[in-house]
Amino acid sequence: MKLPIQLSKDSREPIYHQIENQLKALIAGGNLPAGSALPSIRVLSKDLEISVITTRRAYQNLEQQGYIKTTQGKGSFVANIDAYLKQKVREIAVKKSIEKAIIIAIRHDYTLDEIEKIFQEILSDIEKGE
Repeated sequence: MKLPIQLSKDSREPIYHQIENQLKALIAGGNLPAGSALPSIRVLSKDLEISVITTRRAYQNLEQQGYIKTTQGKGSFVANIDAYLKQKVREIAVKKSIEKAIIIAIRHDYTLDEIEKIFQEILSDIEKGE
């Protein structure tokens, strides 16, 4: 199974953190249901062209946070997480995306009123199905 993880080596966010956040989003969004097998650390490292140590750190952090379970000799699997945690992960992902967009707009010298107007236009377009 090849996971749809995209890494940005230019980002200030550490690679292991990018992996964690994207796996959390896949789990919270239902793309990786509870019990789903995850690629081994070696396979994911090879797919993403990163070190095994970086991938291991992401998996260990996810396990400590309760998102995955690892069984010696069998592999790593998506844990059964509660609805509240799934909702929190989705909320954080959306807020981060909006925050990035706002930062980009501010760097392009948009005022907060102009940014809000753009946001409202986008919402309106989406409601209309455009």
